[in-house]
Amino acid sequence: MSRPVLVIDTNVVLDLLHFDDAVARPLRLAMEAGRVRCVVSAATLDELQRVLAYAEFGLDAAQQAALFARYCVLSETAQTAEGWIGLPHEETPIHYGLKPAWNRMPRCSDPDDQKFIELAAAVRAQGLVSRDRAVLKLRRRCAPQFLIMRPDEAVRWLVAATG
Repeated sequence: MSRPVLVIDTNVVLDLLHFDDAVARPLRLAMEAGRVRCVVSAATLDELQRVLAYAEFGLDAAQQAALFARYCVLSETAQTAEGWIGLPHEETPIHYGLKPAWNRMPRCSDPDDQKFIELAAAVRAQGLVSRDRAVLKLRRRCAPQFLIMRPDEAVRWLVAATG
């Protein structure tokens, strides 16, 4: 069985790597053990880098760089070229540009979060993990293509999916 593919919203990345949130910790451990494929894009990494610099997190430049590097090691960057998107060291080819089950891509009320919806659809992820209310509101509309889950739901789903 191939490993599940997930997209993780920035707020959950912070829970995983900065706050060491107990609810999300099993997800981080699954990432570290290689039981799940966490997919990122240039846009999602740009957002993470920008958010890490927020004063409210109290991270100096070295801490920001270390956290960012740690996430990059735990994730796979989607590569795009001429209508397809793929992942390095693919177990199963993931093609972009195939007609989705919906007539048009669901739009997130928060434009900053749309990139996560589009990435999950593009790489045919099994799930998008987020705590963001605007993203969670799209659960039903995205369900034909992928699940949108809170971290606690993702942990339960991952246990069921991988045993």
